[in-house]
Amino acid sequence: MRGIVIGAGRGQRLMPTTADAPKCFTDIGGDRILDLVLSAMRGGGVDPITFVGGYRIDDVSGAYPELDLVHNERWATTNILGSLMCAAHRMDDGFVSSYADIVYRRDAVARLLAAPGDIVLVVDTDWRRRYEGRTQHPPTDAEKVLCADGRVLRVHRDIDPDAAHGEFIGVAKFTAAGSRALQAAYASARARCGHGAFREAADLDRAYLIQLLQDMLEAGAVVGHVDTHGGYHEIDTQQDYDFVRRAHAQGERWG
Repeated sequence: MRGIVIGAGRGQRLMPTTADAPKCFTDIGGDRILDLVLSAMRGGGVDPITFVGGYRIDDVSGAYPELDLVHNERWATTNILGSLMCAAHRMDDGFVSSYADIVYRRDAVARLLAAPGDIVLVVDTDWRRRYEGRTQHPPTDAEKVLCADGRVLRVHRDIDPDAAHGEFIGVAKFTAAGSRALQAAYASARARCGHGAFREAADLDRAYLIQLLQDMLEAGAVVGHVDTHGGYHEIDTQQDYDFVRRAHAQGERWG
């Protein structure tokens, strides 16, 4: 199954690290974040891989000529969902999507591919431990999920942390049928909202993937989940970067 890595944004909260390089080039123990993402995806059975870039995309194309690159020319004014949908022409046979500012392990990807269901999310059930002392990115920012009987019931930042099953890590599988459902939901949202507000976002271009997923859930979509107990980090702020480098120094590994 194809992979689609969403990495168009600049990563303003990781400045000055991203002043002269894409966010996914951030170094962790001698590997870039993107190296670890590609290793986890390929090691889990995902290939070929499309990279949706924007900020300093020429750096990515120069360093990774084997990647299928899609350019989000409006990267400065779009969010995760808008960047993902730039690769809609690569989705027909199904795909695994991944944020480009996270590190995780290949076993989670392998289990994701093996899981039944047309739309399946990877969820970290050990998520609260990673938020201890994380003042620049508190639990209220986490893309939390409520689950029951193997299904995701809700995905939203405002879920009570005590009620959450875990945090969506940013890796999801869409089969061909799941991809069709995603694209139909996006087209429906565009027709409904135009360039006006979509859920909590100012407009659909600035929306997060989880906002469209929640829209789909409310319309009756069936979304499954595969759990990982840790083995995942997000690198969104300098504080996050310090945390993940400390975890690496203590022997934790990803990819």
